[in-house]
Amino acid sequence: MSRAATGPAAATTAATAEPATVRVVAPAGGRRPAADRDRTVTVGVATAMVAKGIGMAAPLVITPACFRYLGDQRYGLWMAVTALTGMAWFADLGLGNGLLTRLSHLGDDVRQQAREISSAYATLGTVAVALLCGLVLAGPLVPWVGLFGVTDPAVAAETSAIVLVCFGAFLVNVPLSLIQRIQYARSQVVQSSVWQSAGSLAAMGAVLGAIAAGWGPLGVIACAVLAVPVTNLLNTVVHFLIQAPATRPRPALVHRATATGLLRLGLRFFAITVMSSIALNLDNPLVANILGLAAAAHYAVVWKLFGVLGVFVGLVGMTVWPVNGAALARGEVAWVRRNTRRMVLLYGAIVGAVGLALVGYGHRLVELWVGGIDASVVSVPVLAGLACWSLLVAVTSPLIIVQNSVGALRPLFVGWASFLILATALKIWALQRFGLVGLPAAGCVAYLLTMWPAVLVGYRRALEGSGRR
Repeated sequence: MSRAATGPAAATTAATAEPATVRVVAPAGGRRPAADRDRTVTVGVATAMVAKGIGMAAPLVITPACFRYLGDQRYGLWMAVTALTGMAWFADLGLGNGLLTRLSHLGDDVRQQAREISSAYATLGTVAVALLCGLVLAGPLVPWVGLFGVTDPAVAAETSAIVLVCFGAFLVNVPLSLIQRIQYARSQVVQSSVWQSAGSLAAMGAVLGAIAAGWGPLGVIACAVLAVPVTNLLNTVVHFLIQAPATRPRPALVHRATATGLLRLGLRFFAITVMSSIALNLDNPLVANILGLAAAAHYAVVWKLFGVLGVFVGLVGMTVWPVNGAALARGEVAWVRRNTRRMVLLYGAIVGAVGLALVGYGHRLVELWVGGIDASVVSVPVLAGLACWSLLVAVTSPLIIVQNSVGALRPLFVGWASFLILATALKIWALQRFGLVGLPAAGCVAYLLTMWPAVLVGYRRALEGSGRR
């Protein structure tokens, strides 16, 4: 499944529930009128969606070209490796989400912002270098061909290189992706979305150019996966040299106490991200292992249609995250409660309507978009299951964002741990017994039994704890 904005995510939920990890300080300037905050959220979401929509067109364009050029086995391998990198989002130790939460509470304290940013970059830079070294040394020892069920000799010969390129690009991007959290915390949602869209467009141009030039499969995949870290690097340089030089990360500003506090909060997000990323990205590897790479390739293409819904949910959630944090720091629980209800209704209406349309017209859209997809492999019940899954994730997302904004993570930890165990077992059983149609159904059942109650409990605790503060 798609990774929600988690898959995707401080202070305590309640004084008696968890020890405090972040000192919540109301930003300077007193209370901000609710109308101004509503307007900020609305404008930020609307403009970011326009910019994001431009970037979303790029992968929709290159998918059919890549599917035909690479073939179903090689494309399926690429998607399976990409899913594994999605599971590895825990590589940032939760510092990205922790930094977003902490920066949203700092107001105009530029000096402390610079300390937080410098400490985060120093920590993640060290982590990325260590993991890159481990990948180079241990990668050749892993039986990737057997793990992904590759049967084509030509694809088998390229498997290790494809894994190295995809994971290498991901690890390089671990510290570079911090710029997105920094911009969201500074309410620069539009700038961040424009840069991300530019990266998608650059990837589209590079991939189509490589295909037209007759480059090898590895070159085409490299163009696709390297565009994001390169774009984030350019974004980082422009932001700290031109837009916010006062908060530019410097070695002298790396502060031990700041790094320790950031790491303590980050590790809470780390635990949540590990479980949610694995749980939400298991589908393609499971399908590849049980039903074969060809089925995984067909499923991955269809899921990209529903992935648009996940992008919408994640975009709005990341926009509201720091706003919720600032409001709860001021004790404005009523506004957060009202805004959360409004987001649940908005998500339910939009995701439900679009999901229903995809069930009715999904096969036709895929045929126009990619062609060559066997409707018997990805049947209408599969589409219906994916629509139900997207709706479940969407309506719980606003409640999760409230908990993330104050670091109230214990109920989410319990929920994701339970979901990971139950969903994995149910998905393996369902794939073996019912085929692809059982996969989304198993995910929905597991989510209702585990995440739904955990999210409701955590949401109430987060609001009660903020009200007491």
